[in-house]
Amino acid sequence: MFLMLSVMVVVFWSQNVAARSLPDFTDLVEENSDAVVNISTTTEPKQGKAGMGQMPFDQGQLDQMPEFFKRFFQGPQSPFGGAPGHAQPRRSMGSGFIVSSDGYVLTNNHVVEGADEIMVRLSDRRELPAKLIGTDPRSDIAVLKIDDGDDLPVVDIGKSRDLKVGEWVFAIGSPFGFDHTVTAGIVSALGRSLPTENYVPFIQTDVAINPGNSGGPLFNMDGEVVGINSQIYTRSGGFMGVSFSIPIDDAINVFHQIRDKGTVSRGWLGVLIQEVNRDLAESFGLKRPRGALVAEVMDGSPAQKAGLQSGDIVLSYDGEDIQFSSDLPPMVGRTPVGDTAKLKILRGGEEKTLEVTIGQLPSQDEDQAQAAPDTNNGSSSAPLGLSVEPLPSDMADSLGLKGGVVVTGISRGPAFNAGIRPRDVITEINRQKINSVKDFEDVVSSLPKGKAVSARVVRQGRALYLVIKP
Repeated sequence: MFLMLSVMVVVFWSQNVAARSLPDFTDLVEENSDAVVNISTTTEPKQGKAGMGQMPFDQGQLDQMPEFFKRFFQGPQSPFGGAPGHAQPRRSMGSGFIVSSDGYVLTNNHVVEGADEIMVRLSDRRELPAKLIGTDPRSDIAVLKIDDGDDLPVVDIGKSRDLKVGEWVFAIGSPFGFDHTVTAGIVSALGRSLPTENYVPFIQTDVAINPGNSGGPLFNMDGEVVGINSQIYTRSGGFMGVSFSIPIDDAINVFHQIRDKGTVSRGWLGVLIQEVNRDLAESFGLKRPRGALVAEVMDGSPAQKAGLQSGDIVLSYDGEDIQFSSDLPPMVGRTPVGDTAKLKILRGGEEKTLEVTIGQLPSQDEDQAQAAPDTNNGSSSAPLGLSVEPLPSDMADSLGLKGGVVVTGISRGPAFNAGIRPRDVITEINRQKINSVKDFEDVVSSLPKGKAVSARVVRQGRALYLVIKP
């Protein structure tokens, strides 16, 4: 009997300890909710665009809503219930938060993009018009100013660089229009690079984020904003346990630039980079995959002026090690234009240090078009399982190349397995320049057997490195 009682006491004590170790968000939510706002926008249909209006959420997201909310968002004037052929205003919603008592609000660019009218609803149910001060589509950040804003509640700004994987965080927002909804979770990963934007090192969390949460704040357990909720990974249109937030350090930098200058400038190196996988690491003499492989250096760029070359592997930037290629763009982007940075690179098996003066990232990327190869010249086959021809002069000019050979045919073999395809331009094999068919034949004939070698190809105007295993 005594033993059973002792066990029960221990179990009860353990449960109490576990309960006390879980975070309590109640005080933090009360302190910060007033500075979180709901943002609703109206976009009038463009002239000549008659047809069905657009909804705040796509059909897949609407299908998951209760019937009442489907009616709320579709409504009698919706494209599902409105007059055929008559375009309806598009209404959407999101979240935001006040960062200054005079009414500056941060949110996502995609929440307000193209809006003709922006309304901000406060926690006391006041609805105030807001003016769009500026946006930065690259980081998906927009700055608003509430008209007649005076002595408004504001959030405390934290430091996203101090975040640790595994720590508790929580979000306040308006998912599906439910104002001031609180969700919580932990930081799942840091420095995530997404295909949509490689200048933002996203915070990944398992905090429940849904349509309507966009632009809302992510808080730490000190009640400080550490991120702006921006994107979710989903197959259904709803939360699946993977959410992404813009680090507040980057967001505040963008906010200050938009507020003070009206534009945003970022550091620019002028290179195209790719990941260093295991095979590439072996071919370049690295003991393990790390760094950012320079696939192409743009003409006239800061990188070219500093002496950076294709085939270099950037190992560190201003003393910060680069483990993944995605680490480099945010580092460069945060560097003030005109500052000097030190790059530690690997070239030809030796480490070197270069100094580069950072330029300004162009407002738009210019894509180069690749012309179709001229196949009237003689070709040459090689033991790699492909045929090549001289690079036509007009194609070389359009791609900005001074040498290389065009792949005109390929069969199953080492080159095909490496990913080389017809119309690729080969400019380098095993770190040796290829300027002609003869160069190609000489280099291929001298390749070491059984050892992986790198090949630099230009495809649709973009350079990349592939690994060939003869």
